[in-house]
Amino acid sequence: MGRYLLSAILLSTIISFPSYAIDLPEGPALKSAIEKADTEFFDLFFEKCDPTRTAAMLTPDFEMYHDKGGEVARSAAKMIELYTKQCEAKKAPDAWRSRRALVAGSMTLHPIAGVGVLEQGEHVFYERQGNGPEKLVGKAKFTQFWRLEPDGWKLARVFSYDHEAVK
Repeated sequence: MGRYLLSAILLSTIISFPSYAIDLPEGPALKSAIEKADTEFFDLFFEKCDPTRTAAMLTPDFEMYHDKGGEVARSAAKMIELYTKQCEAKKAPDAWRSRRALVAGSMTLHPIAGVGVLEQGEHVFYERQGNGPEKLVGKAKFTQFWRLEPDGWKLARVFSYDHEAVK
């Protein structure tokens, strides 16, 4: 009798909790979705300076780690706080501005069933002062985890590493 009671309790527990697993797109649809989210996020982050829209693309428990800078942020709130200060600094006419570009063909995706996708790749960075000429200044590798939520793709974890200057 005890085993039947335990089985009934376990079954009712399983049934009472909603499933949060999400059906992920597959193949070309997944690649297109992540390319779009990646481009949108980094365009906002480096070029548009829009903290509200950028925050909407992060999970609340967002974390970022950088091989040169260490732990950058352990929450979306902290990341947006840092980002907002950076945006304010860019308003000066002679401020340094950056742009990030994904290296064509470097992106690989590793789906995590019902949750999201791990994106890996290489990116390059450009800088310019004020409205001056843009110059390629660095390259790095990255691994980031995108979580698919009911309202779209959210960036949850970022690891940026192997940074090196480009001459």
